[in-house]
Amino acid sequence: MTHNTETMFTHIQKAIQKAGEELGYSEKTITNITHPYNIVEKSVQVDGIDNSVDVYRVQFNNALGPYKGGIRFHPDVDLDEVKTLAITMMLKCSLVDIPLGGAKGGATINPKELNDKQIEAVARAWARTMHEVIGVDQDIPAPDVNTNGQIMSYMLDEYESTVGHSEPGVITGKPLELGGSKGRDKATSQGGVYVLEKVLEYFPEKVGTKKVVIQGFGNVGSFAATLLANKDFTIVGISDSKGAIYSEKGLDVEMIAEKKRSERVSLHELFTSNDAIKKISNEELLIQPCDILIPAALENQITESNADAIHASVILELANNPTSVAADIILKEKDVVVIPDFLANAGGVTVSYFEWVQNRQQYYWKLKDVDDKLFDIMVAATEKTYKMSQKEGLTLREAGFRVAVDRVAKAVALRGIK
Repeated sequence: MTHNTETMFTHIQKAIQKAGEELGYSEKTITNITHPYNIVEKSVQVDGIDNSVDVYRVQFNNALGPYKGGIRFHPDVDLDEVKTLAITMMLKCSLVDIPLGGAKGGATINPKELNDKQIEAVARAWARTMHEVIGVDQDIPAPDVNTNGQIMSYMLDEYESTVGHSEPGVITGKPLELGGSKGRDKATSQGGVYVLEKVLEYFPEKVGTKKVVIQGFGNVGSFAATLLANKDFTIVGISDSKGAIYSEKGLDVEMIAEKKRSERVSLHELFTSNDAIKKISNEELLIQPCDILIPAALENQITESNADAIHASVILELANNPTSVAADIILKEKDVVVIPDFLANAGGVTVSYFEWVQNRQQYYWKLKDVDDKLFDIMVAATEKTYKMSQKEGLTLREAGFRVAVDRVAKAVALRGIK
């Protein structure tokens, strides 16, 4: 995608290497978990689109179980980005102690320039191209940026048509009617809220007045805003792709979410005539006064150039890899508590795991069962990460690497790679 993403992949490899060495694992074991097991990179012809489309799937370690990870449709998708996201998925599944490996996929398209039929054609082409490397016991894709339940439905249909049998567990993030799980739509945000509340128990001095800024108001950001508002946090700033709004007194996020859904307008357009609401850029939003900052958009938003200006005492990374390596160092020096992405946003893959389990059993759970099980898993992972950080004098990110690497490396070594 960019040099920054390439650097992030290398940084994650080095962080795994460091954690593995400190935990006493061999070079052979560490090498096994720092390199992908399989890369599929193809250029395919798609009905209704003149130019060929590049499609990807990177499978990153299945020592703990089948590969698992989303599929994104974005013009910047490339192999470096997909590898970075796949290695992060491996860490995420390991950290929350679910029996899955890491994977990621994508197609290099701009969905905003395509109609619904063209997007469906891309989804079906991706599933046809990848049908030999995915499967309920092999690799289970899910939605990611610019993909959703409808796109997963097209992929499921194409996969089942190609292989000639029903296999609902091959893909998660499906609509309920096709075997989806209750709670999947809010899962990433709900898991993040559970983690945040537990971390604030450990760092009560960081709570402040519970003012929250959320960059990104798509599915993850809007659910996070609503869930936190209902727990007496004050959401003072939010953003979409066109810009951001900020009000020190707080925003009615439920009303805003409803109006954005019904009127399909940007936040700036929604508040054009309201002078009490500041209209600012996404970049400016990150440095507005708040206690908790939640990047819930794309990668590499908190960088060396803006990290020192951030007011927040706590950062909850609901986006994947939103903080650069250099920014992480600055935030550590400022004593900002950063809850790393592979813990903060692991609620999504956890409920995807629940969906896969329900598909395998053909028995479906109530929403309360999903929420209760998610709570238990997210709190347990947070406790383990915090205890590691306190024991070894590490940041939560460094401790998260230790916990995640230990579990997957142990599985690799038990299989004889040691």
